[in-house]
Amino acid sequence: MSEAADSARDKPPKVGTPQWIEDQVQQYLRSGDHDMMFAGWPGMHFLDAARQGTIRLQTALVEEVLRRTPGVECQVCIPKHLARWTRDKLAPMVHGLFGSDERPVVLDMFERSVVFLTPWNIAEVLRKETWLSTAWDLANLYLCSLKLPGLSEQARHIVGLSQEMTCYVAMSYFDEDDPFADFVVHEAAHVFHNCKRETLGLAQTRRREWLLEIDYVKRETFAYACESYSRISSTAGNPRQRLQALEQHALGPLPPDDRVDHGEYLDILGEAVRARNGWQRILKRCAPSRVRRPSVPMTT
Repeated sequence: MSEAADSARDKPPKVGTPQWIEDQVQQYLRSGDHDMMFAGWPGMHFLDAARQGTIRLQTALVEEVLRRTPGVECQVCIPKHLARWTRDKLAPMVHGLFGSDERPVVLDMFERSVVFLTPWNIAEVLRKETWLSTAWDLANLYLCSLKLPGLSEQARHIVGLSQEMTCYVAMSYFDEDDPFADFVVHEAAHVFHNCKRETLGLAQTRRREWLLEIDYVKRETFAYACESYSRISSTAGNPRQRLQALEQHALGPLPPDDRVDHGEYLDILGEAVRARNGWQRILKRCAPSRVRRPSVPMTT
């Protein structure tokens, strides 16, 4: 083979050609990365190219997931009445964080929010997900829950993921053996800072824009504290038992997240288990600090 032929073979495919598009698809499947502008994709205009490109990538993702999971069946028992199960699971947290007039609205929202990824709904979930990067994460979440290799070695090994007001949870949730872990509560806690009050028809002010005002850098601390406190308060009947449970939890394992300071996290839980309403103590410790503006002296 001539040097010219070798050079032609090694040359990247021309933008917009079928081979170039296939390379874009494979890059997305391998890494979750894609050009959000869909430059070079076929289409009558930008929006048409983005629409066609999105459908192409979504279809490829669904096909790849189904190819890797032939004949897979659900190995765990998903709650038959999922909405009721979700409401019962999250009711203690909602009751502790909201007033009586707002609790029904928040609980109604959560009834529609929790989605377990199963063989019966994974294709529909991936196709309907707005963000391609999130769809890729969900595909890996689902594959890992089946103890199958992810689409990439760099894929996050997670059991839950929240996107706006939806909490996606893997079937492996029901196999969790950590007595202080509850990924449904964890992901639901993230919804509080993702959902605006006006979205649910609740009163909103300049300082109360979101369901709960949580400091940006404390969001993971808040979610992990809610998760562990939910488990402690549901299994310990009195303050002494809650303290004993916290002492056991402090021995580890603790949240495997660099964004969470373990000392602060345990201190927050220490306040919570001693309080009458531990949920409010967690919220107070994770709320944004209010900086008082200096007064401007009046001039005459």
